[in-house]
Amino acid sequence: MTVTHGMGGNMSYREEQREKAIALRDAFFKDPGNGMFFGKKREFVLSEPSGNLWGGIREDAIQYFSRNKVSWWQGAAAEPTGHLLSSQIACLNHLYFIRQRPDVATAVLQGLDAEVETAELVDDGFVEFEFIGEKKYLGERSFTRGANCTSVDAAMIGRMKDGKKKLFLIEWKYTEVYSNEDKYIPERSSVYDDLIIAEDSPFDASIKPSAFYFEPFYQLMRQTLLGQQCARHADHGVSDYVHVHVVPEKNKELLSKITSPELSGKNIHDVWEKVLRDKSKFIHTTPERLLTPVLKLVDTKAVTSYLQQRYWD
Repeated sequence: MTVTHGMGGNMSYREEQREKAIALRDAFFKDPGNGMFFGKKREFVLSEPSGNLWGGIREDAIQYFSRNKVSWWQGAAAEPTGHLLSSQIACLNHLYFIRQRPDVATAVLQGLDAEVETAELVDDGFVEFEFIGEKKYLGERSFTRGANCTSVDAAMIGRMKDGKKKLFLIEWKYTEVYSNEDKYIPERSSVYDDLIIAEDSPFDASIKPSAFYFEPFYQLMRQTLLGQQCARHADHGVSDYVHVHVVPEKNKELLSKITSPELSGKNIHDVWEKVLRDKSKFIHTTPERLLTPVLKLVDTKAVTSYLQQRYWD
């Protein structure tokens, strides 16, 4: 599927963003590109990967991943990927500066839920990245942040007006597009199916487990189960959760493709709301809308100008 976007011609969103990144590369990133990705030099991969992170967060974010033993997507052991279309990098560029800004963190959470009184610390900041919870609630073999188990790009905690804590699980998408690959194999079904069909499952009982094993629904299913288990076990002191899915509005290729033959709806978010017993547990938004409350605060112009030029225009 191809969609005509602002840069002209019949370009997919991914193609449009790749062309934009290449056009910005020299002046915006001060980098000639042609970094290595899957064994080949690519125009849209920086030769100095750390330049993929906004300068205001660069050193702190790299240290954060190192001291917390968090895996970088397709990066070297100690540095981020230079791939300019990485959604992990996009998430960090949008949210990392919030970690030490309680005013910004509170504003973002209040934009998602008006019942939030204030943001609370998650780890040593107001956003935790590649969140997997405190324990192996889903019974998966691995328990490594960012690799080989269910993780969510970012997590925040809000103290609600009733004094209780709510976990906000934030999954970030950028140029992702998924195929119709069926991931339903015994090794996976033995881990998740019992949770999917449990009496207190977050999912509609009429939907067979096999329907969930197509991306992005496979990931949404696992993250929903993680949120439910975190709330049940008072992970980080929370008693409730909400799952936030952040997708650029122009990525129609992701939004409109229903990969699971057993699910139907106008778009992936419509589909997902239909499978949930409690639709209030799911919020979908765009990067710009999520950070709209930040625009009203002081001392945020540097980062919002960067985001505007790189991602939002």
